[in-house]
Amino acid sequence: MNSIGQAQRMAGLVLGVISGLVLGGAAQATEAPLTVYKDANCGCCTKWVEHLAAHGVAAQVVDLDANALAARKQELGIAPAQQSCHTAVTADGLVFEGHVPATSLARFLASHPAGARGLAVPGMPPGSPGMEMGDRFVPYTVWQLEADGKVSAYEEVRDRAAQYGPGKGYEPGKGYAPGKQP
Repeated sequence: MNSIGQAQRMAGLVLGVISGLVLGGAAQATEAPLTVYKDANCGCCTKWVEHLAAHGVAAQVVDLDANALAARKQELGIAPAQQSCHTAVTADGLVFEGHVPATSLARFLASHPAGARGLAVPGMPPGSPGMEMGDRFVPYTVWQLEADGKVSAYEEVRDRAAQYGPGKGYEPGKGYAPGKQP
């Protein structure tokens, strides 16, 4: 795909994600902007995809066995220290590793620094999107992945509410789909 085609595709992706967030999920992209690679038996990965859907972000899910998932992460250049249980990829190759809040993902897609190739929430922080555990919440950092392999702090998530847009609560297991409101 040429650079103009890539720019047009990225603009459509960003518009679809932002319209889903701004319009409360009422508008949705015509195609899934993300492909999520995950283990078929991982419940928190499924809950993270529901979190995206609750925020108007469509995702195509690809279930892989543990070896294939590890190989995919390696192909995408995700360092072991930044890995989590699932990996999302845009058509243009931007990566989102782990329990990245949908609001952070949308901000990054709308405007990411030159040389940045994605975001990561390593491990599985309790209380992060998809890892809800009652009232338990552990603050965490969303890391920016750089093309040169370095990482830098993208944002600090210090309270549960910071993970969700205004009025965007999330109830695990509610069975969200793109366009449905929590």
